[in-house]
Amino acid sequence: MGAKLAKAAEALKMEDGARVTVRGWVYRFRDLGEKVFLVVRDSSGIVQAVFSGEAAAKAREADVEASVIVTGVVRSDSRAPGGKEIVGEAVEVVGASKNFPITKDFSREFLLDVRHLWVRSRRMQAVLKIRHTVFGALHEYFRRSGYYEVQAPMFITAAVEGGATLFPVKYVDGSTVYLTQSSQFYLEALIYSLEKVYTIAPSFRAEKSRTRRHLTEFWHCEAEVAWAGLEDIMRVEEELVSYVVERVLDSNQDELKLLGRNTEPLERCKPPFYRVSYDEALEILEGKGFKVAWGEDLGADEERALVEEFDKPVFVHRYPEKAKAFYHKNDPARPEVTLSADLLAPEGYGEIIGGGERIERLEELLEKIKRFGLREEDYEWYVDLRRYGTVPHAGFGLGIDRLVMWVAGLDHIVDAVAFPRTIRRVYP
Repeated sequence: MGAKLAKAAEALKMEDGARVTVRGWVYRFRDLGEKVFLVVRDSSGIVQAVFSGEAAAKAREADVEASVIVTGVVRSDSRAPGGKEIVGEAVEVVGASKNFPITKDFSREFLLDVRHLWVRSRRMQAVLKIRHTVFGALHEYFRRSGYYEVQAPMFITAAVEGGATLFPVKYVDGSTVYLTQSSQFYLEALIYSLEKVYTIAPSFRAEKSRTRRHLTEFWHCEAEVAWAGLEDIMRVEEELVSYVVERVLDSNQDELKLLGRNTEPLERCKPPFYRVSYDEALEILEGKGFKVAWGEDLGADEERALVEEFDKPVFVHRYPEKAKAFYHKNDPARPEVTLSADLLAPEGYGEIIGGGERIERLEELLEKIKRFGLREEDYEWYVDLRRYGTVPHAGFGLGIDRLVMWVAGLDHIVDAVAFPRTIRRVYP
């Protein structure tokens, strides 16, 4: 009887006696003299194959990360990973692998140097599968909620968040343009056509931060909604995050277990999320020994201390004007604060979303630009949107890499990305 070509995970579900062929890479290699054990991994998982006699001699040609094609008979064995193994009849070494450089002893910096090889690890494979679920769930939520997916340019001419964090690029005509910090302004333009829009794209910020949650190139999920205010957009954010978490819990239990993730905090991630004002946040922090001057933004340490008080995500809303970008609308009931909100993840992870209500009135926007010391001509087309049929609107930007970092329970944001870019690393 011919052997069935199957994935490793499929082989573990086959009946004893079934003949199977599995293609993959050697995850573990053990030579016990009379027998050779190859643990073979592929995109679905791992399966153990045991060889003896002439087949064992051939199996000895394989080494860690060699690509192989294994054929044999499935049998149950409680000692094998997954409770079954393949009694090998034949093995073909397709691609040799001698002296694979990643051993049991490694540092984070070394693994970043050999990232092209470390992405093969079961740990990175688990993270990448969770990341796949997260991206898919973001699209699912928006599309089922009546949003249109749109795309914005990566080359821009003016800052969205701040001029000091722009990456300049010499354009073909000799002028200087910049890599985008955010697609927000373009999404704001598109709400006048489609009303509810979102995009998932890279953003670039030349921040000098060396924290565990900063990248210079990160994946950004952004949305803008016409006829919406601060409360409306916070409801969208909590629905979105809880939907993503639910999808990961449904789809990635094996990966979460492999990563050692305690899923209880994720299971509590259901709307409504907590809401505290900026002023209330400062009171909580003062009780913890933090001295934050009113008007200053919250840093990573402050956010970490604040979320210790909450067992699921929390919105901090109504930040002072100087703590937020110029486009945030000021609260008519209290003009010194803005109708803005950051969503902070629990367990010390901090901000994953920043958003709020945008200024829709021309005069108010022009005055705010002037007050922030910016040049109106740099934002000419953005200001122009307020001249023709302006409407109340709100939006947000979600850092997908930070979301993955929290959901997967990772220590550092570089572990949430296949090939991270930081202020110190652009290789490989």
